[in-house]
Amino acid sequence: MKFRNIIISALALTVASCGQTTDKNTNTDNMKKNLGIDITNLDTSVAPGNNFFQYANGGWLEKNPIPEEYSRYGAFEVLAKKNEKEIKGLIEELAAMDKVEKGTPSQQIRDYYNAGMDTNTIEELGMKPIEPIIAEINSINKKDELISMQAKLNMMGSHPLFAVFSSQDDKNSTEVIANLVQGGIGLPDRDYYTRDDERSKNIRAEYVKHMNKMFVLAGYSKLEAASMADKVMNIETKLAENSMTMLERRNPNATYNIMSINELNKASKYDFDAYFKALNITQTEKINVRQPKFFAGLSTLFNEISLEEWKTYFVWNVLNDNAGKLSSDFVDANFHFYSSVLSGVDKMRPRWKRMISSTNGNLGDPVGKIYVERFFPAESKKRMEELVGNLRIALKESIQNLDWMSAETKVKAEEKLAAINLKVGYPNVWIDYSSVEIGDNYIQNTWNCSAFSYQRNLNKIGKPVDREEWGMTPQTINAYYSPNMNEIVFPAAILQPPFFDANADDAVNYGAIGVVIGHEMTHGFDDQGRLYDKDGNLNDWWNEEDAKNFKEKTQILVEQYSNYIELDSLHVNGELTLGENIADNGGLFISYAALQKSYEKNGKPEDIDGLTSDQRYFISYGQLWRQHIRPKTLMRRLQEDVHSPGDARVNAGVANLPWWYEAFNIQETDKYYIAPEKRAKIW
Repeated sequence: MKFRNIIISALALTVASCGQTTDKNTNTDNMKKNLGIDITNLDTSVAPGNNFFQYANGGWLEKNPIPEEYSRYGAFEVLAKKNEKEIKGLIEELAAMDKVEKGTPSQQIRDYYNAGMDTNTIEELGMKPIEPIIAEINSINKKDELISMQAKLNMMGSHPLFAVFSSQDDKNSTEVIANLVQGGIGLPDRDYYTRDDERSKNIRAEYVKHMNKMFVLAGYSKLEAASMADKVMNIETKLAENSMTMLERRNPNATYNIMSINELNKASKYDFDAYFKALNITQTEKINVRQPKFFAGLSTLFNEISLEEWKTYFVWNVLNDNAGKLSSDFVDANFHFYSSVLSGVDKMRPRWKRMISSTNGNLGDPVGKIYVERFFPAESKKRMEELVGNLRIALKESIQNLDWMSAETKVKAEEKLAAINLKVGYPNVWIDYSSVEIGDNYIQNTWNCSAFSYQRNLNKIGKPVDREEWGMTPQTINAYYSPNMNEIVFPAAILQPPFFDANADDAVNYGAIGVVIGHEMTHGFDDQGRLYDKDGNLNDWWNEEDAKNFKEKTQILVEQYSNYIELDSLHVNGELTLGENIADNGGLFISYAALQKSYEKNGKPEDIDGLTSDQRYFISYGQLWRQHIRPKTLMRRLQEDVHSPGDARVNAGVANLPWWYEAFNIQETDKYYIAPEKRAKIW
């Protein structure tokens, strides 16, 4: 678990890194000719109004079946594949160097990657790297010692029971405070423990089987392993029962509960004094306890459950959190449950790809610095700043023309929009990793990186906010909005086709990166973002009537997406995905308006390959979300993901824009036709 001192709303749930799309069927000359749209990726046998996702992507989907190692495969993953190869090339250059200065990015990246690729040593060691910490857990004689053990595991990247991290104070964005957050479960979400549907029951049963296998691999007898797995499942179930749901956690007011250390100790009767002392956290007069119910129940569980059971639970956390770094028997077992059972993936990624991800995850800034020097052209940053400026003007005009918002609130909305900070490409200040010891022991390297990052995070508590800090590395294919910082951030890696293409016409770029820009800007005004003012403070700056009107407008999106069906009978959760759906809706409207302004200045282009500029705008948007997704992965994301699936983002997204109907001659008889009075337009 990694923590940042910002809360962000990202474009996609998780992606890695990027480069230009190089699908095996893409012809570079054809792409240049078509100025960003490859018409062979279309499926013109499908009526756009019946399935615009399939119309825009059917050709690509047919030519690019999902590879065995992927749980989903689309534009993001294609970019990530190319970027993996680019970064691999960089790392292999470093790996071939004999002499590098210790503590430099080159030395750290080289040795980290090489240690991770040294499978002979890793296989020979087996589980020896974690045996000392397991022995230390098993030697604990009283419950109080578990508190310092928890702090020790936190520094190693494990977070049994709960986690503490630094973040801006939601109501004083200039200040960084400690935050306590629920945790301690091995399944992806608390609902897997509490639901009674067959899938949840099956996953719980498979999880217990997985724990059994892991304990046996760790040297316990089958009888011992079965007993230990049952104990862990009992503890995790009780933790889950006290936890907030994902939907409840979307309410920033519900997760803002300031307490002093004395109030916290009284409310939870858990010795947080000892815990914070073990982590050397001294600023404890102001702590945000994000889930009070969870921490109120913690002392009851801590007292009710025996020391031996807790020791088993802690041993499991060490095993589970480090399984992917140990010998292949642990890696394979971990993959089987977390990738095959949960997500339907049957083939593991090659080790070099996993080590690229691990290196990126643990040495993100050192890799990022070399990455941008090699792959990020300066002109991309300038073009992005121009695009953001155009989108900012379009959103401002949209706010001014709203018929549901009062003049008073409009003024404050415009002030917030004007205050949004923009970060493009890469940070002005890089994190200094020179103190991190990187040698030839892979798992120790990961622990050293974890300790560095976690200590760096905790050191921010009680200090001023660092406005230069980034929440993503430059090589990440994503973008985000931070409500506390009131900023939008576009890493270098996303500023490439199909998101941004210097050779493409305006319709394609505004349909892609333009919508992404509008999406991130709109996050400042979605159901969560609107609760923060221009300075990033949780402060309701709307009058009561405006808030009522906004809720009525957004309820249309809740209903639209809740009625969207996947896998024959499963529905998108319109409430859980509301923030992202608002951002998609706003991004489409705002970017389209900005595109019209560019035409006023530069003239509207002729049709290209028989496609009008409006058609190209919508196709460009639709092709951003092209993807295959495995049924198990889709079922999992419908339960856990705050983003709607790709096909829903396309089909439900475009159906609210009147120009889509005109561009593709959508008829009332078409599946995704929505009557004008029932369409959603918020910004």
